Amino acid sequence: MKQRIVTGVIAGAVFACAIVAGDWIYAALIVLLALIGYREYVTMNGVGLFHPASLLGFAGMLLIVLPWDLFGVEQPNLTTVSWVLMFALLSVTVLTKNKLTIDGASLLLLGSLYVGYGFDAMLTVRSSETHGLYLSFLAFGCIWASDVGAYFVGRAIGKHKLWPSISPNKTIEGSIGGIVLSLIIGLIFAWCAPAWINVGTAIGIAAISAVAGQLGDLIQSAYKRVRGIKDSGTLLPGHGGVLDRCDSWIIVFPLLVLTGILPG
Repeated sequence: MKQRIVTGVIAGAVFACAIVAGDWIYAALIVLLALIGYREYVTMNGVGLFHPASLLGFAGMLLIVLPWDLFGVEQPNLTTVSWVLMFALLSVTVLTKNKLTIDGASLLLLGSLYVGYGFDAMLTVRSSETHGLYLSFLAFGCIWASDVGAYFVGRAIGKHKLWPSISPNKTIEGSIGGIVLSLIIGLIFAWCAPAWINVGTAIGIAAISAVAGQLGDLIQSAYKRVRGIKDSGTLLPGHGGVLDRCDSWIIVFPLLVLTGILPG
């Protein structure tokens, strides 16, 4: 626990500074996390990092997550990128005579979208012309509040298992505690800046961050259980890899963008 807290505080401070700095610094960190996260995903699926299909997956993921606006270039169309990547990966199944199967190609395509769009949405929120910095801290604050609330409430009074076949330590009481704390954080952000965000929107963002964040955690837990591994990587002592730490983020931020709930 001590190692987990120390690592979390240091990593959190570095990440918070990057969010404040914005522009190239934040974008570079997000792209780096996406690269490491996709590497973990490829490794979990037993595909070599330098296999042609893996390299195509990395390329597709980068086309999605790179901050093209900072280069003065228009963002590639997500539908186009997805189709071209699908076509390229399916072509590899033919060229390798099914050494890479359609199942493997599908997994790599899924990973490119899962990781690429997940991290790209974080850049989208931060670059919002309407208080992107404040909205980013609001979203991350609600996600982290949900994690903290679920952990401590679950340890204190948790008795009923939430989803034991996927994550045996999570409880219904902990899940509710995480949602409540996330809502409280949302209300605090609305109270601090009522001209920037109203109470209803703040509650909506908090609810999405908590519920979808917990689901993102369970998605990663389910995937690791299928693969028979404890952590996706070893980058963060006490926390595992990037996908372990960012599993909630890469589900929550796309939903915040796609639902249009963010003030615009």
